[in-house]
Amino acid sequence: MYLCSGCQTAVSPDTKYFPVDCLGVEVTRATLGIIGMGSIGYRVAQRARAFDMRILYHNRNRRRKEEEEAVGAHYCEKMEDLLQQSDFVMLVVNLTPETHKLIGKKELGLMKPTATLVNISRGAVIDQDALVEALQNKVIRAAALDVTYPEPLPRDHPLLKLNNIIITPHIGTATVQATCMMAEEAIANMLAVLKGQPIPSEVFPK
Repeated sequence: MYLCSGCQTAVSPDTKYFPVDCLGVEVTRATLGIIGMGSIGYRVAQRARAFDMRILYHNRNRRRKEEEEAVGAHYCEKMEDLLQQSDFVMLVVNLTPETHKLIGKKELGLMKPTATLVNISRGAVIDQDALVEALQNKVIRAAALDVTYPEPLPRDHPLLKLNNIIITPHIGTATVQATCMMAEEAIANMLAVLKGQPIPSEVFPK
């Protein structure tokens, strides 16, 4: 939030001085709750480790003990426990019937009023109407969304009018290098199928 407002302040023709009360929230030693500890969620944990964050995670299946220890992650069997303890909650799940509107009014109400919700999975994982209400009423401090439902949001959507949210246009993997690697991986998968070989990155491994 403060990055956006700070950038606007820095470039505004009306700026005569920088305000001293433009303060953000420290991530170092904060608690990060990761919902969905697959390959991407685990990579997030590896990066969070560098900031000395306390890492909690909720997943259908618990990671091996050595994997948990490698990133200092603690398993929460109940998602409610993770929501109540986390300063930052990151959604890294696939969109399925079970995860559709996984985060709604009840779940938002369990979060700290100082917490930030981050969604890098799919927009429909969050009940957006409930999120609007939570942000308007300061049930949570802020949200950062790389995904929404639909994409883009209608231009009159209430999420676009709030000042405690950052929305980016689904660009979490939008780099030249990442796009090339995804294309190469897709080609490798297709060639494996044509040759009758095991698929390198099978979505539903047998």
